[in-house]
Amino acid sequence: VIDETMDDTYQRVARALADVEESEKRELWHERFLWALRNGAIPAGRIISNAGAQAHKPATSTINCTVSGTVTDSMDDILGKVHEAGLTLKAGCGIGYEFSTLRPRGAYVSGAGAYTSGPLSFMDIYDRMCFTVSSAGGRRGAQMGTFDVGHPDVMEFVRAKREDGRLRQFNLSVLITDEFMQAVSDDQPWKLAFPLTVREVEDEKLDLEDSDQVVWREWPTDGGYVTNDDGLTACKVYKTVPAARLWDVIMSSTYDFAEPGFVLVDRVNDLNNNWFCENIRATNPCGEQPLPPYGSCLLGSVNLTRFVEQPFTDDAKFDWDKFREVVQVFTRMLDNVVEINGLP
Repeated sequence: VIDETMDDTYQRVARALADVEESEKRELWHERFLWALRNGAIPAGRIISNAGAQAHKPATSTINCTVSGTVTDSMDDILGKVHEAGLTLKAGCGIGYEFSTLRPRGAYVSGAGAYTSGPLSFMDIYDRMCFTVSSAGGRRGAQMGTFDVGHPDVMEFVRAKREDGRLRQFNLSVLITDEFMQAVSDDQPWKLAFPLTVREVEDEKLDLEDSDQVVWREWPTDGGYVTNDDGLTACKVYKTVPAARLWDVIMSSTYDFAEPGFVLVDRVNDLNNNWFCENIRATNPCGEQPLPPYGSCLLGSVNLTRFVEQPFTDDAKFDWDKFREVVQVFTRMLDNVVEINGLP
């Protein structure tokens, strides 16, 4: 045991975060940070666990949330992202990925001369990796898998957790588009589709103007796919289902298994201040922080009960002045966590 008491932990964390400051200000901020910690500031678990613990576990991070780089539709990249994710989880960070960038089950892979087993089977690899890595560390690994509502395998994704023991190291969320919500509202058919390469268009003699064969949608990767002047990607229609039917499957799975979650992906991007340079398609494992490819964030919370004076009496009141001061100091502490990790 390194920290005998909770206050020992506060001292260690305050010291580590104050040491980021200029040398002449370190003692001042050490005292301020210690005061905030003793008065309701609660840094997230990775900060509490790993700040100032370099001598004991140098390969860990004070970042809670990350999102993988985009997993592109090639075996090399799928396995490369597993490698990156393993190191990320080893450091103590949770990680999210989008898997609907992988072609659907049964699609032909020309380079291998075979048919792919689909995104869900590759998710099983990530699931086992996380289970193995987490068993060696201080906490279980945490992952989020997101999946586009327009992907041909979306039904399989939605139902995945009905299979006993499958994807148990994942939280799952469907990326719900405005287009899909409109189709549900209007009781329209919904096309499940995946992007086309030039070779696939030629080999299958597809008509790009035929809306029964091809639908044009936004897509997060280039991948050599056919695109138009509006930046939309040509997607081969694999099947068409009633939008309301897919909606009902999502709702019943969420009711029965609390999975999958529901990410209004167009709304996320519309409200993102960095919309001009980011396309967000995934979140951290608990879904509270949508992040771009290779995005990361730290977490902190404030114990509001610490600011209630004379609780459970008729004279109970909230100390707003102290609350504001704790939040102000705490914000600087969390800025220093960013500095420790060298994040942009």
